[in-house]
Amino acid sequence: MMGRTLNILPAATLDYRRLAEKRLPRFLFDYIDGGANDEITLANNVGDFRKIRIRQRVLKDVSNIDTSTVLAGEPAAMPVILAPVGMAGLYARRGEVQTVRAANAKNVPFTLSTVGICPLDEVRSAASKPFWFQLYMIRDRGTVRNLLERAMGVGCTTLVFTVDLPVAGMRHRDTRNGMLDNSLRGKLGKAWQLGTRPGWIYDVGIRGKPHSFGNLADLVPDPTDLKAYRTWIDAQFDASVTWKDIEWLRGIWKGKLILKGMQEPDDALAAAEVGADGLVVSNHGARQLDSMNSSISKLPGVVAAVGERMEVYVDGGVRSGLDVFKAIALGATGVMIGRPWAWALAAGGEAAIAALLTTFKKELEVALALSGVTTIGQICPVLIDSI
Repeated sequence: MMGRTLNILPAATLDYRRLAEKRLPRFLFDYIDGGANDEITLANNVGDFRKIRIRQRVLKDVSNIDTSTVLAGEPAAMPVILAPVGMAGLYARRGEVQTVRAANAKNVPFTLSTVGICPLDEVRSAASKPFWFQLYMIRDRGTVRNLLERAMGVGCTTLVFTVDLPVAGMRHRDTRNGMLDNSLRGKLGKAWQLGTRPGWIYDVGIRGKPHSFGNLADLVPDPTDLKAYRTWIDAQFDASVTWKDIEWLRGIWKGKLILKGMQEPDDALAAAEVGADGLVVSNHGARQLDSMNSSISKLPGVVAAVGERMEVYVDGGVRSGLDVFKAIALGATGVMIGRPWAWALAAGGEAAIAALLTTFKKELEVALALSGVTTIGQICPVLIDSI
């Protein structure tokens, strides 16, 4: 917990959250920050990481620390992936472009969301390395095929398919702040929130145009009409998707395929059977079903079931390099972070994301050294205690 401090410069993830809250209109901050219903799972995602303790070991030669690893067949500076985050181009001007530049500079993978503001070709023009693409299954399979062809065309190497959004979760913050209210009261409320953030209006609202979902520009309404956006999602995201559709997807996509959004070993085994290369133990950042278990608490069971057959990643509640260490100790190949980079993007753009990733890496290096190991491969369960 932070004590009394000057807070002159951001030092850690929650500092970027504080700055993002000051700089974003309330309804956009809540969209990043909030979870489903009463946000029980949101709290548990973070809280369960805090219950895990790292064991300190001494008098080991830790003079050469190496956090590098391989993620989906590609070298990375550390086992961290920037998760897909929708509408990032509304958190900062051309947000996905700024984010891929920061990720490339720090040599970690960036995952572009289906519902990002910047389209695939714009992100590719800004990128110096291949990036990953995240897909939701849309009812029109022709649109899905077109998205996959475009992703392959710009050199995306890994497809992250989200499996835990057959319907949108209930996020009460979006109701309370008027985000989804198109009545006069709702419009006036959002206008007031925008009026309190003139910096955002100039930098994002004016200079950050166009504000369309770049990859779905012909299908999705202007995201400034957030009620229409939610209506489109409810109508187009396919609630009938089954493992047969994953087999169809596997037949089209020739690169690495990672399924994101499962927690149970039986589902993980099914993922391995359909030919997925990896999976993400995830509860969608606690944005879908409240009162689920935290992702980190479900990780060991999934690793035990399929860890020798496929790569197992985890997201939800990762806030530091120490959390990365804990996840690796429990068997994860790597972690995905979403809110931390979205907060940093809103707080200070590309430079803030780069600084956040530098902090994660330094924290991970310290955890390695003080636990008596020097490489990611040496991190193992005996280096942690769960309480």
